[in-house]
Amino acid sequence: MPKTDERVHLDEAVSLDRPWVTVVWDDPVNLMSYVSYVFRSYFGVPAEEAERLMLQVHNNGRAIVATGNRESMERHVEAMHGYGLWATLDQAEE
Repeated sequence: MPKTDERVHLDEAVSLDRPWVTVVWDDPVNLMSYVSYVFRSYFGVPAEEAERLMLQVHNNGRAIVATGNRESMERHVEAMHGYGLWATLDQAEE
């Protein structure tokens, strides 16, 4: 069995390999049609996918709209803020 220090180091390395996600949160300001428009225009998703994500935001309070490396997700969060949407980044769940 490996030493405890080695296992902790391995667990940290695995954690660092997990992708990051951009989360868009529901808000009381933006219309659902506008949120769909943002997803279509910024992410380039088809109308059906934009509608699905928008409904997820509306019904569940949030939706993961992108997954990737941290820098890309930070850019997406900033872009969503530029559109007036509430967005955060987080590490993807295992």
